[in-house]
Amino acid sequence: MNRVVITGMGVVTALGGDAETFFDNIVNGKNGIAPITLFDTADSKIKLAAEVKDFSPDAFFDKKEAKRMDRYCQFAVAAAMGAVADGGVDVAALDAYRCGVVVGSGVGGMNTYETEHSKFTEKGPGRVSPLFIPMMISNMASGMVAMKFGLKGANFCPVTACASAAHAIGEAFRLIKHGYLDMALTGGAEAAVTPFAVAGFANMTALSASDDVNAASIPFDRRRNGFVLGEGAGVLVLERERSALARGAKIYAEVSGYGATADAYHITSPDPSGVSAARAMRDAICEAGIADGDLDYINAHGTGTQLNDKYETTAIKTLLGERAYGVSISSTKSMTGHLLGAAGAVEASVSAMAIRHDVVPPTINYTEPDEGLDLDYTPNTARRNTVRAALSNSLGFGGHNAALLLKKYE
Repeated sequence: MNRVVITGMGVVTALGGDAETFFDNIVNGKNGIAPITLFDTADSKIKLAAEVKDFSPDAFFDKKEAKRMDRYCQFAVAAAMGAVADGGVDVAALDAYRCGVVVGSGVGGMNTYETEHSKFTEKGPGRVSPLFIPMMISNMASGMVAMKFGLKGANFCPVTACASAAHAIGEAFRLIKHGYLDMALTGGAEAAVTPFAVAGFANMTALSASDDVNAASIPFDRRRNGFVLGEGAGVLVLERERSALARGAKIYAEVSGYGATADAYHITSPDPSGVSAARAMRDAICEAGIADGDLDYINAHGTGTQLNDKYETTAIKTLLGERAYGVSISSTKSMTGHLLGAAGAVEASVSAMAIRHDVVPPTINYTEPDEGLDLDYTPNTARRNTVRAALSNSLGFGGHNAALLLKKYE
């Protein structure tokens, strides 16, 4: 079995376009949530999102290339380019068939879908772009990343709602661990701050309707009333320890465990018992071969919905018992919003950086504790602690649970 390490990270988020800037903003509790500018919200109940500001496709692609990519796909390729540069990867020196790409997306090309549907209804089927399908489908980000770098190993796209990126990283980890790949670019991308998507999430009462940026995404707080949509991408370079050491790569952290389970309970609500989410976390811990007492940090799914935060807290208590009260937990969605299928990648990056820098990020705007939600959610201020091991949780509609266990590389 190969040990698997993280040697590069690229992010495109509301809080920065490189991993170090992004994490610095996270540690300092910067709020990436602001009024929506990507569309006119006059007719929408939802006024806030965590948009990627000042993203210029021209900085990454020529004009023809950019026009053939949905916004979510542009984010994915840009994040992958950042990860390759950050990791110092010499793509030309790689065995292309030993290097794969696993990039997930929950909803794919929503911008393209809405644009082309409008053409269809207003001007007829003949006006729909011949690029509609390849620009809209969720797997195209993974495909385009592979094309960008000429990587010909395993390439696929998990689509498991908000667990997509975590499943992508977990599956890439296993491909390297068991010897099928030497390296993978893996993560997730999403760009669903669109009128149609926002309406859908709003009408199922999943989104916060607050227009106060400091009272909208408030995970674990008694006042929480839904999540705030975010957009962006996160891509990690995973590789065999031996390969990383041979090329003198910097190592952020080791990926050492992965758990994936299903609630088999409800299309949107987590299982109130939390047993399947706890089992995913337990499986990740067991695969990593660590003791519960070595777990210092949990980056919670922490969406800010009434049910998620309550039942995830239950799951953590089910997992750790009394030990749950001694583990630092935070939801960085309080700053990034909820990136849906990209959330797990951005949050795995946060977890790796927490390990590298020995700091636990905060849950910002946490002011009113809720009954029964009585764990340590790292309120408002980052904490300088040794972080030996961290869990990154992702829970998706449909009952999809994924947990990644990262630990300090030794």
